[in-house]
Amino acid sequence: MIRIAIPNKGRLHDPTVSIFSDAGLPISGASRNLFAKTPDPEISILFARAADIPEYVQDGAADVGITGIDLISECGAEVEALLDLKFGKATLVLAVPEESKIETPKDLEGKKVATEFPGITGRYFKDLNINVEVIKVSGACEMTPHVGIADAIVDISSSGTTLMMNRLRVIEKVFSSSVYLIANKESCRSKEKIQDIKTALESVLNAKERRYLMMNVPEGALEAVKEVLPGMAGPTVMKVESSNLEESILAVHAVVDASLIFTLVNRLKKVGARDILVVPIERIMP
Repeated sequence: MIRIAIPNKGRLHDPTVSIFSDAGLPISGASRNLFAKTPDPEISILFARAADIPEYVQDGAADVGITGIDLISECGAEVEALLDLKFGKATLVLAVPEESKIETPKDLEGKKVATEFPGITGRYFKDLNINVEVIKVSGACEMTPHVGIADAIVDISSSGTTLMMNRLRVIEKVFSSSVYLIANKESCRSKEKIQDIKTALESVLNAKERRYLMMNVPEGALEAVKEVLPGMAGPTVMKVESSNLEESILAVHAVVDASLIFTLVNRLKKVGARDILVVPIERIMP
């Protein structure tokens, strides 16, 4: 059996459930339960707090986990980081009150910094050779400078809105985070199916960044179309069989980066392609 620990709630829960569903491992059961099943009888789900997952995986309570790299770094868990899942992006920032005279981290020498991430914060200031008193808080970190508990904070900021609402300004970025697939080191060596899980999730990520392009092309325009297409391994070309066509028509298929679609379609039309279809891709196996 392989047990996968995923966040039981919060901003990481829904994207995690979604990517597992897209990868062919839909999770059955409510997150308020401790365990859930997947279609694979050898793979089960453990719902846990995102902050607890690194230690669950390190200690073997779970073979695999999904959580933020910030939480992994904070507790110093000894785990294998297998794959950046490219969601849950956030930045740990150093912020001070808008009216504060503090402009750089050096200005905090001998002062107090409140945070929910004392490990990351302590290492950050140690690397800068700046002596501060790190005060661990478990919530409402934004309020601490305004009530005299701290001179600055280190906290997660996704959009900066919360900091602005609490009259705080950023003076430095401390740590960038996203959600990772992690594994217990011993499980990673002994359980081959963990690599299958990684491959399945990676195939979803690959597909999200690409589109499947299909078009009809007059045979005389094929070379011009091939010059325009930046496909993964060149386009697939097939002859269209029809007695009603006055000219030989080819069906051309290619996988392209999603970011190129807007300009690519217009260029293809100019060189003779027609009946162009752009189709989303569910998975691309590496």
